[in-house]
Amino acid sequence: MEQDHETLGTNKARAGETPHIVRYVLLFSVTLVVVIFSALVFFWSR
Repeated sequence: MEQDHETLGTNKARAGETPHIVRYVLLFSVTLVVVIFSALVFFWSR
């Protein structure tokens, strides 16, 4: 059985916009983890 299909490019196949919010969430969360771990090391090493 052969089915007809349409081949789409990557931009059309995604069919949505990417606001790049993931980049900022990742940056914020990694920065927050580094600050928290630095504070823990600072207070536990006293």
